[in-house]
Amino acid sequence: MEIIIQPDERAGYQFAARIVAALVRDRPDAVLGLVTGRTAVPLYQEVIRIHRDQRLTFASVRTFNLDEYVGLPHGHPASYHAFMKTHLFEAIDIKPTNTHIPNGMADDIARECREYEQQIRDCGGIDLQILGIGADGHIGFNEPSSSLGSRTRIKTLTDGTRRDNAHAFEQFEDVPRHAITMGVGTIMDARSCLVLAFGMGKADPVAKAVEGPVTAMVPASVLQFHPDVKVILDPDSAALLARKDYYAKVFREKPSWQQY
Repeated sequence: MEIIIQPDERAGYQFAARIVAALVRDRPDAVLGLVTGRTAVPLYQEVIRIHRDQRLTFASVRTFNLDEYVGLPHGHPASYHAFMKTHLFEAIDIKPTNTHIPNGMADDIARECREYEQQIRDCGGIDLQILGIGADGHIGFNEPSSSLGSRTRIKTLTDGTRRDNAHAFEQFEDVPRHAITMGVGTIMDARSCLVLAFGMGKADPVAKAVEGPVTAMVPASVLQFHPDVKVILDPDSAALLARKDYYAKVFREKPSWQQY
């Protein structure tokens, strides 16, 4: 796990976007695992800027989103189908047939989850999975106590998670109680992971995920077992890390062949 502490949130998003762009340039048919929510918006804005200014093409890229609410129509403004169209897909040259988001309106949710897993396998797996960290340490909608070997499935959302997402709805009661999410095991199958967390509100879950014990009560902590994870932070989200000075030293003193 590589901890990359940037001077501020904007620099963190720019750094993350350069990682995404470098992968797409190197592998034009890369498979990206995408995230939604407030953490994702500035990242996608920077990716769009690179696409426009540097002519980065996504024509052969394939994507899989982490999750989607159950029972929310795709056209609902708070659905992740609508989110992705608004904040990324309509602004780049990606083919709609190459984008995949769980269908929370499926008649058979269990079958939808199995088929989503199969679609990921059919594409050869995810090259880079982008992640945020919830206030309670969840990744995707894998709430605390989720199996660390879990696959794509339906999850019941905690009231805390629903409150965190209520900004996209008219009132709290409108926030769905269930979602389809990639499992922790599904996320761990990605060849690399890119974690974004900014602000003091993320300091505690970041510290638990990075330096605490690996536990299902902090699902993000399982990333300690992943062979290729980059965690991009700002000074606030890194504030509770016991070894933050060492992480900064490692990044600053990288051999030239390891630098970005």
